Amino acid sequence: MKHQNLKIYPGSPIPLGAHCVGEGVNFAVYSRHSDAAELCLFEPEGREEVARVTLPGRSGDIWHGFVPGLKAGQLYGYRVTGPYKPRQGHRFNRDKLLIDPYTRALHGNFQWRDEIFGYSHEADEEWNLDPRDSAPCTPKSVVPDPQMPPFRHPKPETSWSETIIYELHVKGFTKLHPEVPDDLRGTYLGLVHPVILGYLRDIGITAVELLPCQAFISEERLASQGLSNYWGYNPLAFFAPHPGYARSDPVAEFRQMVDVFHGEGIEVILDVVFNHTGEGGEQGPTLSFRGIDNRSYYLLDPADLRRTVNFSGCGNTLDISNPEVLRLVMDCLRFWCSDMGVDGFRFDLATSLGRRGAAFDPLGAFFSAVHQDPVLGRAKLIAEPWDLGPEGYRLGQFPPLWSEWNDRYRETVRSFWRGDPAKLPEFAERIAGSSDYFRNPGRHPRATINYVACHDGFTLRDVVSYERKHNEANLEANRDGSHHNVSWNSGREGETDDPEILRLRRRQRRNLLATVLLSQGVPMLMAGDEFGRSQGGNNNAYCQDNEISWLDWNLAGNEAEMVQFVSFLNRIRKENPVFRRISFLEGVIHPVSSLKDVTWLREDGEEMAESDWRNPERRTLGVLLDRTGVDIRHRNPHDRDPGGSFLLLFNAASSEVEFTLPAPIRGDRWRVVFDTREKTATTTETGFCQGHVYGMSERSMAVLGESA
Repeated sequence: MKHQNLKIYPGSPIPLGAHCVGEGVNFAVYSRHSDAAELCLFEPEGREEVARVTLPGRSGDIWHGFVPGLKAGQLYGYRVTGPYKPRQGHRFNRDKLLIDPYTRALHGNFQWRDEIFGYSHEADEEWNLDPRDSAPCTPKSVVPDPQMPPFRHPKPETSWSETIIYELHVKGFTKLHPEVPDDLRGTYLGLVHPVILGYLRDIGITAVELLPCQAFISEERLASQGLSNYWGYNPLAFFAPHPGYARSDPVAEFRQMVDVFHGEGIEVILDVVFNHTGEGGEQGPTLSFRGIDNRSYYLLDPADLRRTVNFSGCGNTLDISNPEVLRLVMDCLRFWCSDMGVDGFRFDLATSLGRRGAAFDPLGAFFSAVHQDPVLGRAKLIAEPWDLGPEGYRLGQFPPLWSEWNDRYRETVRSFWRGDPAKLPEFAERIAGSSDYFRNPGRHPRATINYVACHDGFTLRDVVSYERKHNEANLEANRDGSHHNVSWNSGREGETDDPEILRLRRRQRRNLLATVLLSQGVPMLMAGDEFGRSQGGNNNAYCQDNEISWLDWNLAGNEAEMVQFVSFLNRIRKENPVFRRISFLEGVIHPVSSLKDVTWLREDGEEMAESDWRNPERRTLGVLLDRTGVDIRHRNPHDRDPGGSFLLLFNAASSEVEFTLPAPIRGDRWRVVFDTREKTATTTETGFCQGHVYGMSERSMAVLGESA
């Protein structure tokens, strides 16, 4: 279509984005401070701009127009005219092609070239407008196809108490899998290859939590060093599935992946980034939001409006307090839930979403909007409860519908099993559901997402193999990444052939895995931790799109016993509601059963006294969990049987300990369900009576169940 033949009409301001309407396409874009918005159309390869026309309609702060004759698949972008006054926060530059914030797909590759910057890169012209056209190095937006096939399978809607989360990276999970076809490795469809589905089913996973799948770019520094933003926390287009994980059609393939997962009863939780964009700080490129309306989309420093506020640590912060930015986020979340089929979200640096200026408000506009939304109110909502802004750490302060990544759980459990002194009281709090953080009106144990390793930090194997970070491959002289690892190498840094150290490390991994999967709350495992995946001590592998981060599936065969152990633990959790209560443990006599739901025990089988809790050298603990309350008022309606009672024995000391077993609550004897000193999880039928002395190895955990 040539410029001189293009017809355009005012069209409609709703919905935002590009949408096929009748025999044409309606375009609408929000820009409060601009003077005009131009629509640019491109030929199918995206190289040549074939038409440019000003959107004729303006309703409030929305520019809009309808172009007859256009169809789904049309490539386009915007050029927005307005003041270029950085000191007033305005960065309009008509020479820069801009990505539609609502685009659902991108065409073409992003290129780091000087043309993408809205200002001159000359040393003496820092804030002067750059007149070069950025279209050749900017991806094009794509008009979406309104006809999407219906999903074949309903959403599983797994209850929180039954949820077991598995955090994984779309590419890294299958990139090296020998049984996944080459053309599917590292893709959305690779995740639902039958061999992968069978593996996830066997280990007992109910939900996959995918690292960011919104289209993202790598930072300029990484690209110049031959690295990339592997994790994906640098979004370019919030609505668009990342094209690098698709063979041809990212939208169709992502939807197919979700549908197949649902057919297996597995939910899909998407890690989303709404705290910042890939445009970076004030010296970053002009790709979309900055050129459409910098002052509306970003928080700017009130003392110097040239500067963006950096609560994210990534250069900028989206201004969610702006109603139109909030609208963008809400529309995007509904799109991923309804059109793409996802079951929930993990919100990166979620404190930013509740900020009103510098302050955090858990009852603010974003949370209120989510809670009132009929679609999002049913989704699983998980917060990373911090950001890098003032008073950004907000664990336990999110609203009732939310669950939160509990980093206190991670650090406390690691510290306890490392053998640190004075950790027993907090360890007990963490395995009991962290009620000290989450016992607020309307909240329950499902509010805590329990984990000991995630993408950010050491893998589980590295937690027991390294005490120091080894991030040299990131090319920052090992300065990046946290020094606070709460890890213990068992006597030697890194890999070793020492059989005693290897035995201890495997036992420590079993201790950590069993603790996570049998604690109150929602457990989360990081992919590969069940078979000893290592990053060689790199605790910040965000830029390693290579064998450092990709899962080595040869380990799964070598560590089959550990994989079976995780499967065994998940089965115990699923079959016994006592490990996944929907209300907090009380530790007091229940008025109906006349029993306690939890009793904390010393090695001699007697109940812990206040002086025992205060003893900083105590590293052993018995936990008697009874089903009291499960079958009365705390029972999940999906549970047919309230299950039995269990005795959990923890010994984080460096010496053996003898536990005197208490009386079984409902049965006659105790039987060993598993003991982490054993390589395999083998339940014994041998029964032990009250008063039996059970010997525990150093740094080990045992679980005993009742038998008649």
